[in-house]
Amino acid sequence: MKLSRFFAVAFMLLVGAGAAFAQLTAANAFAEAPQNVFPLLDLNTKLDMIDYFNSGMTTPSKNAMDGKSRITALSPAKMEINMTDASTYELVVIPTADGDSVIALITTVATPAPDSQMAVFSKDWSNNVTNSVFVKPVLADWLTDDDKENIGEVEGIIPFLLISYSFDPEAKQLTLTNNTSKFVSPELYEIVAPSLKSVMTYRWNGKKFVPAS
Repeated sequence: MKLSRFFAVAFMLLVGAGAAFAQLTAANAFAEAPQNVFPLLDLNTKLDMIDYFNSGMTTPSKNAMDGKSRITALSPAKMEINMTDASTYELVVIPTADGDSVIALITTVATPAPDSQMAVFSKDWSNNVTNSVFVKPVLADWLTDDDKENIGEVEGIIPFLLISYSFDPEAKQLTLTNNTSKFVSPELYEIVAPSLKSVMTYRWNGKKFVPAS
């Protein structure tokens, strides 16, 4: 079900023409993403992946590293991608208060425990606006209110946290999950577990992500 270059170009022209009249979708954002955003996937491969998913097929596509990539979930606002055996992507189109939209791209590495990074872009991928819409929590933010004074002890036992991200477009909620217990020995983690939150949530208010009350 390989798409020809003609149909690939035609598809992109239709996407570009429709962008001015319709809200951006996750599939369109994925197809239009520059090569540096998804370096393992060229345009034809991305279009094939969309085509396979929409046809109800689980056929993976060969990526630039001779691995297999495929879309595992797709809605107008959100796409989930198994990029490699050890990495996944979550692409979400998020409406803004001024009627525009941004694209959140969450990259998660599966080993040694799920750990994510999030970048937020303008809808045409031209600007990385992460710093203006999201403040990544530091270790102190993960401490419970009653254990803020224990940060020195926690830092001495847990040098870094492994945190996975996921965004729910309907609830406009970003959930950060602490997976550090899957990496640190149970004996060590038991010492700091009472001081650490297991989950943090953020709400998209139309302009930026703010801690949920």
